[in-house]
Amino acid sequence: MRPTLIGIDVGTTAVKAVLVDLDGNRLAEFSRPHPTHRPEAGAAEQDPADWMRSVLEALGGFAARHDLRGLAGIGICSQVNTHVFVDGNGTPVRRAITWQDGRAVGDAAAIDAKVSAEQKLDWFGGPVPIDASHALSRIAFVARTEPEAFAGTRQVLLPKDYCVLQLTGAVGSDPIAAVGLVNGQGYIAPLLDLVPRAADLLPPLRSFTHVAGRVRTGLPCAGVPMVVGAMDAWGGMFGLGVSRDGEAMLQSGTSEIPGIVSSRVHPTTGVVLFPAYEGIRMHAAPTQSGGAALQWFSAIAGRSPSELSALVGATEPSEATPLFLPHLQGERAPIWDGATRGVFGRLDGRADTASMARAVMEGVAFSVRWAFEALESSTGVHPEVVNIGGGGSRSDVWTQIKADVLGIPLRRAAIPDSAAMGAALLAGVGAGVVGSLQDAVQRLVRFDRTFEPRRDYRALYDDRFGKFRELYATLRPFNASYAEQGAAQETAADTRRA
Repeated sequence: MRPTLIGIDVGTTAVKAVLVDLDGNRLAEFSRPHPTHRPEAGAAEQDPADWMRSVLEALGGFAARHDLRGLAGIGICSQVNTHVFVDGNGTPVRRAITWQDGRAVGDAAAIDAKVSAEQKLDWFGGPVPIDASHALSRIAFVARTEPEAFAGTRQVLLPKDYCVLQLTGAVGSDPIAAVGLVNGQGYIAPLLDLVPRAADLLPPLRSFTHVAGRVRTGLPCAGVPMVVGAMDAWGGMFGLGVSRDGEAMLQSGTSEIPGIVSSRVHPTTGVVLFPAYEGIRMHAAPTQSGGAALQWFSAIAGRSPSELSALVGATEPSEATPLFLPHLQGERAPIWDGATRGVFGRLDGRADTASMARAVMEGVAFSVRWAFEALESSTGVHPEVVNIGGGGSRSDVWTQIKADVLGIPLRRAAIPDSAAMGAALLAGVGAGVVGSLQDAVQRLVRFDRTFEPRRDYRALYDDRFGKFRELYATLRPFNASYAEQGAAQETAADTRRA
């Protein structure tokens, strides 16, 4: 009866889970998509019941097909800056507001204006903006637009914390996933005071590997300890074998999450600087759109992402390829511009499905390069290799494009569901079957291939990256003006309704 671990990732597009042994062998995996609802412009919501159905199906399926008598623990990671407003019984009072939702931009601006640059440096370690996905922005938004739902709210939880509550009855989160809310290991009281009730709605904080509780009787895997878990970026970091100073990662999923671990800090605009955790200081630069951009174009073109990858693989990089800004819902790092929007530039009569698909893949890669430039400034580190995982890494073609654009080798994890793998590592530490996070990372993470950058394309991609940034800068005033006009119209509509 060998010890095993389960890791769960409640991602943006799907719930994924893995069953692994203590040698890092994948014994089983699970993936089930869930929908995102977009009831109005800027909205992006999910039903927490969809997550729980998938989590229970994953646990039940593993239990039915495998001997889990040696199951030592269950870990969980999830998307963050996605918020579930629940009542006193743990029941959601509305659908969850995902990180992609931009409706709280006005609330965010009002809060951000109350925080000085000096306070941000003291609290966050750098000039991190309070944007529409920030927990305080969401609390202010729901209080303003849905007063009845807000009155019934007793907790504001992340997806992983909601699932732990449903499985074990425990309420809690961790200080790293509380993005923009903590300094060190605790909440920033003066910041929370800017939004009424915020301090009372946020859950208590525990470590990643703290055993929150045991799975309730009557549920699959009943009695098995479950840890608090981590945000997807940190779970994915561990699942990619990254934990020491100077190591770098790229998680390629719905969005792209580049990160570098470094104890050195050079405050850099656009970079998210996380508090140190067990000596690990991660600098991250999450973009808004990665796989989401390819999924969008896939629907437009009527071809699956794998079919598009095959088409692109039959082409070569070229100046004739259009440029593409993947800003379909604004952009996060490193520019944090909610008004920017996607565009194809330099289209001509040669453009076809293959060239436009390549433009989308290259556009995402350019956004990653821009993010890594900010990270290198923040950390003082130029990585010699970047560990890559996530659904986007399954495409050899796209991963090669990213290596070419970055000019850095990309080492791909053997288990692409890196956040679920990282969650399993956390469960192992919490259950005491591995000694530490460093031990777990070194023992369980494996790689299957390294993509070397093709030097023949370096000059071409350097030039195209410059034009990519120029295209954004050229369109920025237009997009800002368009957004201001839309905001004015919305304000006028609100006035008429009032």
